[in-house]
Amino acid sequence: MIADLVKKNRSCRRFYQDHPVSIEILRSLVDLGRQSGSGGNLQPLKYIVSSESEKNDAIFSTLVWAAYLKNWPGPEEGERPSAYIIIFGDKNIGSNFTYDTGIASQSILLGATEMGLAGCMIAAFNRKSLRKTLNIPDMLEAVLVIAIGKPKENIVIEKVGNDNDIRYWRDDNYVHHVPKRSLDDIIVGSY
Repeated sequence: MIADLVKKNRSCRRFYQDHPVSIEILRSLVDLGRQSGSGGNLQPLKYIVSSESEKNDAIFSTLVWAAYLKNWPGPEEGERPSAYIIIFGDKNIGSNFTYDTGIASQSILLGATEMGLAGCMIAAFNRKSLRKTLNIPDMLEAVLVIAIGKPKENIVIEKVGNDNDIRYWRDDNYVHHVPKRSLDDIIVGSY
């Protein structure tokens, strides 16, 4: 059921790094993004996929992880993603990639979740360094990095408290807590 899949699809930041994710799986996930809706049907998105450890290390070095977890620099060796999907916008096709990226990313992550994998969309990364590391042509604008792997994290959704604090956090057992606003808080009209 789609509701269960959406609830299971959480931003995961710790993985079983030794669990391989094949290029074939990554290609099948990108194919879900390819088949998703596209504004004006322009289809401006392009992708790089990586499951090779040396290339993954280079990609990892450009990423900024979990802004709300101030004392956590990101997953340590052994808990890093075993694969990446990097989304680019082709500037020869369009100039606004925001909506297409969101639609494609959600499709990719739902597909990964259905396969027993998890992912994390990362928009905070050093674009200049990534461009140099992967020798990316100028017409491609790096928009989003999706980390993919077998989840090592326990993630729970809970109601936003009276303080309206929506920041995710980890407890002493490394359980990742994600506060979500209630349905009544976000529906502002019903006619």
